[in-house]
Amino acid sequence: MTTSLALSTPISAATEMGPTAAAAAQRRQILALQDVHAWYGESHILHGMTLSVAEGEVVSLLGRNGGGRTTTLRAIMGLVDRRKGSIRIAGAEVIALPPHRIARLGVGYCPEERGIFASLTCEENLRLPPSQAGGGMSVDEIYALLPNLAERRKTQGTRLSGGEQQMLAIARVLRTGSRLLLLDEISEGLAPVIVDRLLELITRLKSLNYTILLVEQNTHFVEDLADRHFVVERGQVVLHVTAAELASSAELLERYIGV
Repeated sequence: MTTSLALSTPISAATEMGPTAAAAAQRRQILALQDVHAWYGESHILHGMTLSVAEGEVVSLLGRNGGGRTTTLRAIMGLVDRRKGSIRIAGAEVIALPPHRIARLGVGYCPEERGIFASLTCEENLRLPPSQAGGGMSVDEIYALLPNLAERRKTQGTRLSGGEQQMLAIARVLRTGSRLLLLDEISEGLAPVIVDRLLELITRLKSLNYTILLVEQNTHFVEDLADRHFVVERGQVVLHVTAAELASSAELLERYIGV
């Protein structure tokens, strides 16, 4: 891969915002969850999830496995059995909409399992997604952003490395024209050099004013990337930390997300 892109207190729904959060609040709010509950069958996973993301922000969801971070992304997309509360995308209420209509609002979801079609080549995978919001990146633009995919364009999905598959999964979302990206554990299980390249990619997307909600277990991956961090435990936000407060909140973060 040769790409070169380059308050720490428990919170309630009425959280006081630090300087970074206050600045974000002055920008257009792209995503807002208010008291969201979600279920898989009879299992009640989210218990009043409340958070917001402003245009051009990168926001991370931190926490232990099983805390509800992935379910938060799936609830936004309508990929849970039942949900209630309020989910607004660019001001529009979407809690009652099916997944395909949410996607058409410009929301792209990259799941942890990536979903690469093994029988298709890299380029065929790239050409598969339809444009949901208009203005998606062309295949040539994707190759300019991620030259390694250009080198592997004729390679079947099963023959791509884990890092290449992750790059391809994100690239497919960019092809749709989505400007709000929901990315689930994109650094998990990858070699440090690949994680660094993913960091460069997300930094580049941030500079292009994409809005990104990022589920992560690796705090080192997001510490220099995210504007704000929400710690999720038992299906709700228990801590809100701005980028400026992250270093001074290390001990408190460890209490919530340490093994």
